Amino acid sequence: MDLKDKLVTSFLAFENQVDVDSNIHDIRTEAIKTFESKGFPTKKDENWKYTSLKSVLKHDYSVFPKHENAIEYSDVKKYFLHDIDTYKVVFIDGKYSSHLSQTTHDGIDVCLMSSALNKPKYKIIVDNYFNKIAPKDSVTALNTAFSKEGAYIHIPKNKVVEKPIQIIHFSTGNEAATMLQPRNLIVVDENAHVQIIERHQSLTNNPVLTNSVTEIFANKRAIIDYYKVQNDNQEASLIDSTYVNQKRESLASVHTFTFGGKLTRNNLNFYQNGEHLDSTMKGITIIGDKQHVDHNTLVHHIEPNCESHQDYKGIYNDSSTGVFNGKVLVEKDAQKTNAFQANNNILTSDKATINTKPQLEIFADDVKCSHGCTIGQLDDSALFYMKQRGIPEKEAKALLMYAFSNNVLSSVKIPELKQRITKLIATKLGVDIGFDL
Repeated sequence: MDLKDKLVTSFLAFENQVDVDSNIHDIRTEAIKTFESKGFPTKKDENWKYTSLKSVLKHDYSVFPKHENAIEYSDVKKYFLHDIDTYKVVFIDGKYSSHLSQTTHDGIDVCLMSSALNKPKYKIIVDNYFNKIAPKDSVTALNTAFSKEGAYIHIPKNKVVEKPIQIIHFSTGNEAATMLQPRNLIVVDENAHVQIIERHQSLTNNPVLTNSVTEIFANKRAIIDYYKVQNDNQEASLIDSTYVNQKRESLASVHTFTFGGKLTRNNLNFYQNGEHLDSTMKGITIIGDKQHVDHNTLVHHIEPNCESHQDYKGIYNDSSTGVFNGKVLVEKDAQKTNAFQANNNILTSDKATINTKPQLEIFADDVKCSHGCTIGQLDDSALFYMKQRGIPEKEAKALLMYAFSNNVLSSVKIPELKQRITKLIATKLGVDIGFDL
């Protein structure tokens, strides 16, 4: 039995675990029908042309992992941003860990999707927001069908959250192979502000496939800073789908830092449903060996007088493969749009590959839109200049690559996170950069 058939047949058992009278029972049922009809995407699908899931889907994944071994904080401390005080929502093999988490009742809702989906007090929010912007593609529908646990965050009107919120999913490797499907719902009301850091981390070398979906709603004048740190083990694969719906005068940014994992696919869609708003999508990818990273982005400009900024940097070593498929769609009514898109890449090896396709689709006539991509190697003259001044070649290359990615890193608004990312970059480049930010 292949993984698709296993998931379809497991759905009935999953439904027996949850409340069939739940508000989203019909949504789950419709979603599994969509997945059963479409199956997993293949390279015949245009958006998956350069990414094959065959090597990922061959494992016999446990769909309902057992929850046996508890994890102590000392075992996983290094994966937290512990330099500053934060709220924490932690899951172990898909189950909430109360002893590793630190939530709050200080005027904000930071709790579990399982609670939000089943308790009457959350019904209005769930009815208005759950599954409202997630498209009906097969992998998102699969997550919707099995949606049970994840982070539920609701920031009420005029609330500025004083501490960042960390969402961390740990996989213990208790099973020979594990599949996890976390679902996050984040609603930020008018004039509210929140910073969120998300990480998926396997604790062993057993294969893990995570199919994660996050829906983010930025209401009028809301500000959302979302950071994804992707530095998993070499046998872990991640399909991460994030959908952002923005209202008038809101500011939403998503930074994606990808350094680890076997295969990583990031689907990131912004929908601009209001005037005078700003969408920012930035990323740094540094991979090697036979790692594969695919960034698939969309900014849908629907209303006039809006801006979007995309800036993705990639450094590809050894036999690694990168994909960037970015699209800016400007509707006829979206006049005065200002959209910027750039994808710049460095290949340090003759065996490394990047497939990049920036796209503009414009139906308005009064806009400023630009897109472009570059693919190259390190500047030999700059490298020679640094070596002439006594900098060893390895460190010189690392500094050039750090400088190449620094304009993305400089826009991180949490200093402690910026320091953590700097150290991860140095580790990936194999040097000690030797300075603090």
